Amino acid sequence: MMKTAEQGSTTTAAGDSPAGTRHGTGWRAIPGGIWALGFVSMLMDISSEMIHALLPIYMVTVLGTSVLAVGLIEGIAEATASITKVFSGALSDRLGKRKLLAALGYGLAALTKPIFPLAMTLDWLTGARFIDRVGKGIRGAPRDALVADITPAPLRGAAFGLRQTLDTFGAFLGPLLAIGLMWLTANHFQTVFWIAVIPAFLSIGVLLLFVRDPKHAQAPRRVRAPLSRRELARLGPAYWWVVGVGTIFTLARFSEAFLILRGQAAGLAPMWTPAVLVVMGLAFSLSAYPAGALSDRVGRMAVLGTGLILLVAADLVLAFAPGLGGLTAGVVLWGLHMGFTQGIFAALIADSAPAELRGTAFGMFNLLTGLALLLASVIAGGLWDIGGYQTTFLAGAGFAALTLPGLLVLRAKLPTVRHPA
Repeated sequence: MMKTAEQGSTTTAAGDSPAGTRHGTGWRAIPGGIWALGFVSMLMDISSEMIHALLPIYMVTVLGTSVLAVGLIEGIAEATASITKVFSGALSDRLGKRKLLAALGYGLAALTKPIFPLAMTLDWLTGARFIDRVGKGIRGAPRDALVADITPAPLRGAAFGLRQTLDTFGAFLGPLLAIGLMWLTANHFQTVFWIAVIPAFLSIGVLLLFVRDPKHAQAPRRVRAPLSRRELARLGPAYWWVVGVGTIFTLARFSEAFLILRGQAAGLAPMWTPAVLVVMGLAFSLSAYPAGALSDRVGRMAVLGTGLILLVAADLVLAFAPGLGGLTAGVVLWGLHMGFTQGIFAALIADSAPAELRGTAFGMFNLLTGLALLLASVIAGGLWDIGGYQTTFLAGAGFAALTLPGLLVLRAKLPTVRHPA
């Protein structure tokens, strides 16, 4: 039996702590495997963001790519990752081997990093971005399911928040390093891309040495066909409401590449445009763990609703506030909205899905939100080319506002829904 995500989960499925079991509180109570996974994510994000913070500007200013093409490439890349996640998540449920698939995904991403400094045409960069996102797709759902597997239910929000905090620390440290290296190398993109290879391979080492699949007290129900209609139905109504709300929400939060381009529109030189991601990542990192821990105490919906309001505010500020001050305020609000939503959605998935189908649950969620991100990024790029950045961010605010009714329905649905037998 399971309490609702709004009330705090006490799931007794295989791999979870029994209801009523006492656990410590605070970050010291979070299992060591979560810390290790956080550092794995952090190192890979340092590598990825050193490259991605410069890639949109490199594509537009050096290769002459249109903003619409940037949006299309970013959207396809992220959608590719999301589509891959549903199959890797389902395979992790069938095999019961979360770490193996996570290692495969991180390893593939690391091996593709040298392609970026070697690529001299848009085709090569697009291919490298595509393969890199395949690696992300392979690792994403098994890793998130592994976080849920090894974390006691009362600490889920905090655990997902901590992993997100460490991940996002890398997301702002990467662009910060990119800025310093661009200054040291006199804007030599390829040198920065080569240095970004190093933390990617360090990430693999941490994963292989310090992360283990949990040993369940009892074997979970064997899942032979995770993507069959019967198994998908077992995910339950609460889970599908979470997916629906998350998909609509994703239409409002297009690729962060548009934040970089907004920085360029505000007058930032190419060397300084990664500062946009530094500021966003800092706000994201500092808010993710507190928001996750707060959701364990006051409920997921209250925190998620706050994140929605922050996103609307970020869009409006980025659309209308002038100068670098307006840019900074909007980017900070954007980072805070990420901190108040991304880990919370992950915790909601873990709360609402049966333990033996968690990989599939995370995979389906990422598939549908990834397709929404593709659509959002293409729309955002087209609107930017037609009407400028104000049109893009106003549209984002409108999509965010559409999510509010879904949150109200989800809040009402969760307290009465139970897993199917």
